[in-house]
Amino acid sequence: MLATRGFAAHDATSSLVPFSFSRRAVGARDVLIQVRFCGICHSDLHQVRNEWGESIYPMVPGHEITGTVVQVGAEVRSFAPGDTVGVGCFVDTCRTCGACRAGDEQYCEDHVAWTYNGYERDRRTPTYGGYSDQIVVDERYVLRIPAGLPLDRAAPLLCAGITTYSPLKHWQVGPGHRLAVVGLGGLGHMAVKLGAALGAHVTVLSRSEKKRTDALRLGAAEYVPTGGDYSKLARSFDFVLDTVSAPHPIDPLMETLKTNGTLILVGAPEKPLSVKAMSLILRRRRLAGSLIGGIRETQDMLNFCAAHGAAADIEVIPIQDVNAAYERLLLGDVRYRFVIDLASLR
Repeated sequence: MLATRGFAAHDATSSLVPFSFSRRAVGARDVLIQVRFCGICHSDLHQVRNEWGESIYPMVPGHEITGTVVQVGAEVRSFAPGDTVGVGCFVDTCRTCGACRAGDEQYCEDHVAWTYNGYERDRRTPTYGGYSDQIVVDERYVLRIPAGLPLDRAAPLLCAGITTYSPLKHWQVGPGHRLAVVGLGGLGHMAVKLGAALGAHVTVLSRSEKKRTDALRLGAAEYVPTGGDYSKLARSFDFVLDTVSAPHPIDPLMETLKTNGTLILVGAPEKPLSVKAMSLILRRRRLAGSLIGGIRETQDMLNFCAAHGAAADIEVIPIQDVNAAYERLLLGDVRYRFVIDLASLR
């Protein structure tokens, strides 16, 4: 077993504090990674505070992990010590179901071993995430960070990047399409960068004027402060990518879609959303959702981001500031993703 240090939550109301625990020894197909950076995802906050239910404590969050390989198992062929790599939202799956065979491991029909707040393949051993100094992962679930992507700015791509890239690719968003991005936060800022890089005409919808300059800098063609009123945007967009993680009305957004338009949810509010049937029926609109991506698609995303210079905009913090960062995240006070420098733990 490998003695490991990190920060953990011990219940839904307490702060994260230093925590020592054990990782498994490096197996034949395993890669030992020294964690260098780990992004803070809004879902970390949801799960630490048990807002989605079923939280497992003690919890070491973190699923936007980049670092350096320090040891590999005897049968590992894809990685070597010194390689710069990443780990995303899951560290194993059943490997045999239809989704896994299709490369959609995120939709595994049997068992997904989430990077934290989950269970390993044995379905008994809790998983601990990237707010820690090292992690052991089967090589099948390790990603290569391309040259040209700084490790700190690459970390959020392992969740925020793939969460927005996957639906854009699935629905083949590109030239000739008008894409609206709702919410300019950790997810939304990557949606703007990726949508623009794919050739779509990107419009950011926001309640106020305060992020206009940023939206245009990130690649948006237009910025519309709505104040919550979308009536002037009726039938404007082919796609709406909704990244908002707080409860909000869906029907007004549905009305901004053209006939046959699609609204894609990638934010995950803690309370149910509702939609009127007529918002869908009258113009054959679709309301859809999307969850991260498989290993192959995530590697494609990393390569695409490297080719287009689409790394995340970040604020790097020491691990000791994680609780303050959570409070700032609740206020939307970050541009646009906190990333923990794990050298501060060591």
